[in-house]
Formats: sequence, structure tokens, C-alpha cells
Amino acid sequence: MTDVGESPGSASRHLVILPTGEDVAKYVARLLADAIRVQPAVCLGLATGGSMVPVYRRLVGLIRSKRLDTSFVTTFNLDEYVGLPGHHPQSYHAYMRQHLFEPGGFSASRTHIPDGMAEDLPAACEAYDADIRQAGGIELQLLGLGPNGHIGFNEPGTAAEALTHVVDLTQETRRANARFFRTGDTPVPHRAITMGLGTIMEARRIVVVVTGRAKAAILAHVLTGEPSSRYPATILRRHGHVLWCVDRSAASNLPPLEAHCTPSPP
Repeated sequence: MTDVGESPGSASRHLVILPTGEDVAKYVARLLADAIRVQPAVCLGLATGGSMVPVYRRLVGLIRSKRLDTSFVTTFNLDEYVGLPGHHPQSYHAYMRQHLFEPGGFSASRTHIPDGMAEDLPAACEAYDADIRQAGGIELQLLGLGPNGHIGFNEPGTAAEALTHVVDLTQETRRANARFFRTGDTPVPHRAITMGLGTIMEARRIVVVVTGRAKAAILAHVLTGEPSSRYPATILRRHGHVLWCVDRSAASNLPPLEAHCTPSPP
């Protein structure tokens, strides 16, 4: 793994560039499996979306082949749509059950996803952060990178200190997620509950998965451009323990120093 320095006096970041998205998924799944093996009661922060599907598929395979006990693992998901019940096929509750929790043998009592159906949404957000604190905080937080630089559903302009909160989704984000709503009559919801930037930054370690040429421009800006609330993911440059796991397509716009980084096995 290669360290790529930031500006003088700032924390270095770690960047791993692998040939394909499947290679990235394999690498990140091994990181997660190792975290569970070393600390069976680890607290993980989890993400959803297309780039996480191969990660979770690989992780389930490792859990089964290595006979890892996941019954004591605690998880907190980044976000959930407001207005979608947990049984709705496009909810993140359903996504996580399908791709990780059920095939991976996770304990339902230890998995947490924001309640998009809560009658009192602000109170539900406060309770979510309280539950994370009660669990001892997140040891390893998994993230993707949105097309406008969002992490979780923290849209451009989100305050750096924001905790879990309700957000109005931008048209860009709703268009990007429309592919998951092509079947059925449910449109992409206009609101979601998301961990805030402040909540995410409290995680002790962060792993960001970025794959595909469509993410090349935003990845380059987030890693090398001017930090700004217009691009929420740039806040991660303040965190001392962030690992960026990207494929060559996503890395294609990076400057030569970064584009020639080579990984070592996790």
C-alpha cells in the first residue's frame, strides 16, 4: 500500500489502485474479514449501492470459507430512504438482508439501519447517534463516493459537523439511484436519513470504494482539488486513517504520482 502525502503538516492518505472493480471488491472484503477475525465483536459502519454488491458477495464467501463467527459483530448503516418500509425491495434494509446480513449470518439484533418510517425523524436521528456511541463507536467505516462527491447522503453544502440527519436528495443523486427503481411503481424518494459528516469522521478507520470511469473526474477532484463543502468527500482529507481502494478506470484522471501507486496485499 502506498502513502501519498497531502500538503505539509497534514495527515498522509493511503491509496490502493487495482486493475478492476472485482479486484477492489476482493481486497476490501479481505480487509473486512480480517477485521472480524481479529476482533469478533468489531463495530462496522456499512454502505450500500452498486459498488458494494461485489464487496459483500466476496465477504460472504470469506465468512463461509474461513468459518468466521459474525454473531457478535455490530453494524451501523450509513443511510435509508424516508418513507420506505424495511420490507420494500428498494429499501436499504432489504438490500443489506439480501447481500450480507442473512447469507453472512449476522445477528439481527446487532445490525442497525436508520428508520425511514419513524414518526419523529429528528428524534430517530439523535437516537441513532446515541446507539453508535453506546456501541463504543465505529471501528471501520465503509464508504462509496457519489457522483457529486457525496458520502452517505451528505449532499453538497452539508456542514462538516453535521450528525445523523434528514436530507433532501438532489436531482443528481435521485437520477443516479433511479436504476434501482426501474421495476415497480415506487419513484426514488426525495428524502433520506443519513449519518452526517461529523458522525462519519468519528470512525476510527475509513475505507472508501471507488470503481468505474464514471467516477474518475470526481475522485480526482476529491483527492487533489481544493477542499470545499461543495464536495463533501473532501472532508476525508482531514481524517488520519482513510484508505482509498479504487480501480484503474476510476484512477484514470489522477496525477502521475498518484496514478502509479501500487498496492500491497491487505
